[in-house]
Amino acid sequence: MCGILAVLGCSDDSQAKRVRVLELSRRLKHRGPDWSGLYQHKDCYLAHQRLAIIDPASGDQPLYNEDQSVVVTVNGEIYNHEELRKKLRNHKIRTGSDCDVISHLYEEYGENFVDMLDGMFSFVLLDTRDNSFVVARDAIGITSLYIGWGLDGSVWISSELKGLNDDCEHFETFPPGHLYSSKEAKFKRWYNPTWFSEDIPSTPYDPLVLRRAFENAVIKRLMTDVPFGVLLSGGLDSSLVASITARHLTGTRAAKHWGTQLHSFCVGLEGSPDLKAAREVADFLGTVHHEFHFTVQDGIDAIEDVIYHIETYDVTTIRASTPMYLMARKIKSLGVKMVISGEGADEIFGGYLYFHKAPNKEEFHRESCRKIKALHMYDCLRANKATSAWGLEVRVPFLDKEFINVAMAIDPEWKMIKRDQGRIEKWVLRRAFDDEQQPYLPKHVLYRQKEQFSDGVGYSWIDGLKAHAAQHVTDKMMLNAEHIFPQNTPTSKEAYYYRTIFERFFPQNSARLTVPGGPSIACSTAKAVEWDAAWSKNLDPSGRAALGVHAAAYGDETNGVNNVAPPKIIDSIPRMEVSTPGVKILS
Repeated sequence: MCGILAVLGCSDDSQAKRVRVLELSRRLKHRGPDWSGLYQHKDCYLAHQRLAIIDPASGDQPLYNEDQSVVVTVNGEIYNHEELRKKLRNHKIRTGSDCDVISHLYEEYGENFVDMLDGMFSFVLLDTRDNSFVVARDAIGITSLYIGWGLDGSVWISSELKGLNDDCEHFETFPPGHLYSSKEAKFKRWYNPTWFSEDIPSTPYDPLVLRRAFENAVIKRLMTDVPFGVLLSGGLDSSLVASITARHLTGTRAAKHWGTQLHSFCVGLEGSPDLKAAREVADFLGTVHHEFHFTVQDGIDAIEDVIYHIETYDVTTIRASTPMYLMARKIKSLGVKMVISGEGADEIFGGYLYFHKAPNKEEFHRESCRKIKALHMYDCLRANKATSAWGLEVRVPFLDKEFINVAMAIDPEWKMIKRDQGRIEKWVLRRAFDDEQQPYLPKHVLYRQKEQFSDGVGYSWIDGLKAHAAQHVTDKMMLNAEHIFPQNTPTSKEAYYYRTIFERFFPQNSARLTVPGGPSIACSTAKAVEWDAAWSKNLDPSGRAALGVHAAAYGDETNGVNNVAPPKIIDSIPRMEVSTPGVKILS
């Protein structure tokens, strides 16, 4: 991930203003530590902090068309850039950067070129011929982006809140799948898939079609000129990503540069469910596996940094972001700059355990649509910012546009969880990769029960967070919570604790409004809480809150971690153990 910052149409083109833009851009340097760039044209400034993944030698930004009349600063990856270059044969593209096609596509097709891009991206494009500009964000909101307005009539764009929160009168999240055109001074939706209407689809389930679509989504994300790996929790989603990557790595450009053996990474408390499962999957796939251990205290000590970087006070997101933030730092220390991850599958296939209580296929499908539309405020935000904090890029094949089209066209009757028929959550995905001849994964991994990331790293992580918050937030403080925080009032001491930290970093009302709210059970939307009357008494984002569904539900942890016998770990390879205070690395 890179960091972009633009100030457009400001009343000040002085040297002092340029220095201020540079100062604000430096707040995003963690996202792009490899190079910095700034372009100024009259009253417009485009700044860029680069994380070099494709063409590190010559792809510095901002980027330009042939006569430098069109300027663009981009955060993201355009996976189909080679195909797009073929449509631009009359254009001279100077670099090998995947983002270099954007200014030329604009010249050729105008503002309507955005839907041609296959990738994750946020960009600001300035046309100096008339001083107009276009801003766009990818379909699902994998890359983070915010827009703000100054009192002088200026428009501000930043990858993170911290780039604009001190200088804008008002700011908000830039909506995914939209572009903003200065010519019309309004947002336009460019991403309009069939599923967005939430009409109930009827396409019969074809496991091979689904399998091919996901394999294609993973393969296109192997585009890299730098060392990379996969995040491997040992659950279904990350394990499938790792399995497909390991199968198709040989023969890619990445393999020529960095070798054919895949590196995998996992984080957890000592003895956590994820560490066990990930180690078995890594052994099965033959990856070079790296385990990162952290303690509850390590995580608690990092909470303030995590909230500063991920820019939210949402409990679910902070719980899951902290281990990912610690892991990203260790991954980057090994020289890796890009990882592939499994976010998005639970939203597309109804993988969260509360989907067991979906009353019918219509509600199942609509809840899935609601979850995908909100991903930019939750899992996408976590994955993007927790890794970008250390200059690490994360790619998410489950959120590939074409794959989503295939998966969301399936009649949701096939996705419904029916225990009497042996259909657990995400059954259609599991069945698609259940290959007896050339198994993608061991059977019990393929059918392992869902663990939310914050649970899988070790149950004592969440319990430790709750205990820590209880020491810092009193009952008396909670009584006044609705007066102190009338917007999204915290309903637990843990939520109150996170909120106070967030408000110190981002005290503006605009900032608190960028964070979603409402009741939730095991990561549900507020609407799905209505599926079970008992849930309103136990609102908690942990998967263990899905009482009667999770094998280690709250108050019943003695039942074990999952429904299958613990996997036998075969590990005859000598491994070097390196310890630092509280953090242990096995590789």
